[in-house]
Amino acid sequence: MATTMPGAVPGILAVQQIKALAEAGGISAERAFDADQIQPASVDLRLGRVAYRVRASFLPGPGLSVADKVRDLTLHEIDLSTGAVLETGCVYIVPVLESLALPAGMSASANPKSSTGRLDVFTRVIVDKARAFDTIPAGYHGPLYIEISPRTFPVLVRAGSRLSQIRFRCGDARLDDVALSALHAREAIVDGVPVLHDGLSLSIDLEGVDGLVGYRAKRHTAVVDVDRKAGLDVLDFWEPIDGRGRRSLILDPDEFYILVSREAVHVPPDYAAEMVPFDPLVGEFRVHYAGFFDPGFGHSAAGGAGSRAVLEVRSHEVPFILDHGQIIGRLVYEAMSERPERLYGQDIGSNYQAQGLKLSKHFRNAI
Repeated sequence: MATTMPGAVPGILAVQQIKALAEAGGISAERAFDADQIQPASVDLRLGRVAYRVRASFLPGPGLSVADKVRDLTLHEIDLSTGAVLETGCVYIVPVLESLALPAGMSASANPKSSTGRLDVFTRVIVDKARAFDTIPAGYHGPLYIEISPRTFPVLVRAGSRLSQIRFRCGDARLDDVALSALHAREAIVDGVPVLHDGLSLSIDLEGVDGLVGYRAKRHTAVVDVDRKAGLDVLDFWEPIDGRGRRSLILDPDEFYILVSREAVHVPPDYAAEMVPFDPLVGEFRVHYAGFFDPGFGHSAAGGAGSRAVLEVRSHEVPFILDHGQIIGRLVYEAMSERPERLYGQDIGSNYQAQGLKLSKHFRNAI
C-alpha cells in the first residue's frame, strides 16, 4: 500500500502514516516502540519511570509548563521502575516516554485505553500551556504527561505500562448526520435503523442474556495489575446485576457500572469513531471513559457484522433511572486520511472484537 505523507489528505492518521510521522521525527521516545504499540489509528502512550503524587488536578494554562505546576503541587515522588501501587482517590502525574514535534496543521487528541476505562481508572493527557485535557494543539512541540486517578480499584503500574492512547488528525473530517446516513446506506454502521443526532445515538440494553444486564464494581478490593491478563476472578471485584425482567436499573450516585449498548456497532475500515464521554442532554451521568473505536471495530470480510459498545457508566450527584432502550450516548465518526494497513481485530490480538457485555482483559471466569 502506498502511504501518503501525513497531512496530505484530511482525516485521522492510519498506522502506516503514524510510523512515517515517527520516522520523520514527529514522535520520539526514550526507547524503541513496543511491537504492538501502534494501533490501526492511534499510538499507546507508555508511562515513564516516575510518578508525582499531587495535591489536585490542574491545567497549566497559557505560559506555564506542566513541570512548573508539578513542582508547586507535588506531595511526593514514586519510583515506577519496578512497579508501584496507585491508590484510589489520589491524583498522580506521570511523564510518558513519548514526546511530540507535530507539523503545523496536525493536531492530536487522547483517550484512556479500553481496558483502562473498564477498570474505572480516570486518565487524561496534559501538555504544556494546555487549556483543555486530552487535547494537543496543532504544531505542538514538547513532552506529554498523563494524569491518573484510580476511582474504584487500586492499580499496580510500572514504567512502560500503557493506560492512554493518542490519535493524530489533519483538518476536519468529522461526518455530519447527512454523511453518516449515506455511510450507513453503504456499509451499515449499526444493526437496524440508525438514530442520528450530531452522531450515531446508542441506547442501553437492560434485557441482557440469561438475566445478566451488567456489573457493579465492588469497593475495598485487592490490587489490579494493569499489565497482567486474565489473572483476577470476576466475583472478587464485581457484583453481577440480574435484571430480573424489570428492563430498568437505578444508578446509585458515584457507583461504577459496566453496561452494554443495545445496538451492534460497525466502524468501516476507512473511518474511526469516538464516543462522546458525557452528554447532559441524556442525563446526569458519564458514559464511556474510553472513547476511541478503531477502524474495523465490528467489521467482517462480508461487511458490517457489528459489535456491542461496552459502556463505563457513573451517575453524578443523584440516583438516576435507566430504562431499556434509553439513549445513553453518541458515537461520532471521522474519515481516515488513509485506510490502515491493518484493522482492529485483524492480526493485532484485539481483546474486544465481537464483544457483548465484557469486562476488561484482566478478569477470568466471566459470568
